Amino acid sequence: MPGGAAGERAGPRLAIAFILLTLAIDAMGIGLILPVMPDLIREVTGGTLAEAAVWGGLLTTIFAVMQFLFGPTLGALSDRFGRRPVLLVSLLVMAVDYLVMALAGTIWLLIVTRVVGGITAATHATATAYIADISRPEEKAARFGLTGAAFGLGFVLGPMIGGLLSEFGTRAPFWAAAALAVLNLCLGWAVLRETVTDRIRRAFDWRRANPLGAFRQMGRLPGAQRLLLLVFLYEFAFLVYPATWAYFTAARFGWEARTIGLSLAAFGIAVALVQGGLIRVILRHLGETGTVLWGFSFNACAFLFLALVQNGTVALVFTPLTALGAVVTPALMGLMSRTVPDDAQGELQGVVASARAVATILSPLAMTGVFAAFTAPGAPVHLPGAAFLLSMALMVACGLVYVAHLRAGARA
Repeated sequence: MPGGAAGERAGPRLAIAFILLTLAIDAMGIGLILPVMPDLIREVTGGTLAEAAVWGGLLTTIFAVMQFLFGPTLGALSDRFGRRPVLLVSLLVMAVDYLVMALAGTIWLLIVTRVVGGITAATHATATAYIADISRPEEKAARFGLTGAAFGLGFVLGPMIGGLLSEFGTRAPFWAAAALAVLNLCLGWAVLRETVTDRIRRAFDWRRANPLGAFRQMGRLPGAQRLLLLVFLYEFAFLVYPATWAYFTAARFGWEARTIGLSLAAFGIAVALVQGGLIRVILRHLGETGTVLWGFSFNACAFLFLALVQNGTVALVFTPLTALGAVVTPALMGLMSRTVPDDAQGELQGVVASARAVATILSPLAMTGVFAAFTAPGAPVHLPGAAFLLSMALMVACGLVYVAHLRAGARA
């Protein structure tokens, strides 16, 4: 009996490890190729760096759009056919996609690979649905925090590893990404058991599998609409860091690439620590509702501070502390998971993934636009931190929406 119990405990632990590795590889796959993309695009187009930046922006947008479109589809497919086949097939296609990128000789082939890559990286919904399947209600928020930590860690490690591998050529990071996907596929094949049983299996419906159809379905569930809006607004605001940080710190403090990279790495590591461990302490003391309110309040103050700080050393020290506000997403995920039945967990996570993908598409455009408007020659006010003020306002709006949600729940 003891040995059997240990085996039962080891099974979920290994499955969770696979899920976390999958999410980390998804994130690493994005960051791993960033350092070589300018050289790679110039290599295949023969154009200038400015032209490469235009193509690079297009590739990034295509990737995010595919994630938005296919997040609900993969989530709904996992509700019908199971989490295991969706996750394993996605990893296999991802590995092939990276191999094609390693051999691509034209920009058009790179565009095709970003289309396919965006689809295969849209498995966040299925991965988090798997976590929901194997977790007790009181475990979900903390385990969703682990998924955020894995994704954040992947974003930290990806650019670092990609930069190192670039010493071996522009194609080396793609070979490494393909190898990681294959190794994780082997692990998943060995340890991942199916969690979708006939009790919770649901028929595949295209109306639920497309992003807008899934939004409509979630909008009919009590409380889901406001919580989904919160996910979107929060992600939109929080994306100010990757969207403007390099430009903001160069304009305000005169930082060079090395210092910018160090600060982003420190921020990413801090987010992983907060979502992977510290959130458990915060949840224990504040509960999910208190954690969400505290996160909105802290982020609003942090954004205001960054918008106004003038000393680069102070900003560098403060940067990892801003990750203390990253507790909002897993706490919200835990709350939302309890608003839907067991047979709709994949659909819910798909809609959440789509909301975050829309924020990923739109936020960089808005944040960099605000930065440019307040730093361009002739700007009425020179304020490099203007985008952080916008994020602060969005956090205040999040707090107001959440209070309205709580009051509506109390009246129901």
